[in-house]
Amino acid sequence: MTDLRSDTVTRPSAGMLAAMAAAPVGDDVYGEDPTVAELERRVAELFGKEDALFCATGSLANQLGVWLHTPPGREVLCDAQAHIARAEMGAHGAIAGVTMRTWGSEHGRLVADEALAMAAVDCGPYLVETACIEVEDTHNFGGGTVQDFGELAKLSDGARALGIATHLDGARLANAAAVTGRTFGEYGALFDTVSLCLSKGLGAPIGSVLVGSAEQMTLARVQRKRMGAGWRQAGVLAAAALYALDHNLSRIADDHVAARALAEAIDEAAPGVVDLPGVVTNIVLIPADGAPAVAARLKDAGVLVSVLGPKALRVVTHLDVTVDECTEAGRLIGQALAGS
Repeated sequence: MTDLRSDTVTRPSAGMLAAMAAAPVGDDVYGEDPTVAELERRVAELFGKEDALFCATGSLANQLGVWLHTPPGREVLCDAQAHIARAEMGAHGAIAGVTMRTWGSEHGRLVADEALAMAAVDCGPYLVETACIEVEDTHNFGGGTVQDFGELAKLSDGARALGIATHLDGARLANAAAVTGRTFGEYGALFDTVSLCLSKGLGAPIGSVLVGSAEQMTLARVQRKRMGAGWRQAGVLAAAALYALDHNLSRIADDHVAARALAEAIDEAAPGVVDLPGVVTNIVLIPADGAPAVAARLKDAGVLVSVLGPKALRVVTHLDVTVDECTEAGRLIGQALAGS
């Protein structure tokens, strides 16, 4: 079975499992896990931030990041298809009392001026005021869209001028950086907080890291515990994340090659269905009438894909699938779409 539902389905390699088994651990709620501390120190350093917080999930890291900047009753602005708006189960409103207002976009691509034009500042007792602007890079539901770095910089400058905080959902920022050639530090300089997922393209079994100032991370650690998300000997998982940074960060562009091969194979069997120029990272969006039925047929053929709606499928390449496997999967997907 070729599993292309997400890059979250990767499993630890033998080397990663060995690193996990050998990890020195302690109680992280007491701040005594040395491997967690090393991961947080290292990721903070990569982003040029004072401190970091290791979290179980990207959704948790995003919730803490937005919460840091957005008091109850104020708003965060984001793309209409952003992960925080669509895939975090309404947690920002349900748990933190955060109002969310969204902008539309083409494939999730940020236009800084349009986002900044929505900001509500000094509105008195009449309008919900904007406390935070959130951006996602790469943009998941946009099809792995890489944000233009100049637009990110323009948004950062504009938000700071308005006194509005910024949070970057960098779940797949490693994929974006592989395309732009920018460093994590360059991205970190633009945003007040950033989340980075280790359990997607980087291949760790669990975990995301939130980075920001030392004061912010102290507050986030308290809120994480308040939400029931403190953990104990988490160094076993932090060791996997450190292994991922050491061994899997440099090869992440291989997944982009595999995604392109898959998309080209689809296009050969069903010309024009896939937006080939739009396939730049490891996500391929596939328009498909009767998507659930198509996914069921593909499962029978040995390919697992995600269903995003009645007319949309998604595949995501990762380190556990080869280019050849992706090419064959693309051929099968194309045949299913062409009805052959």
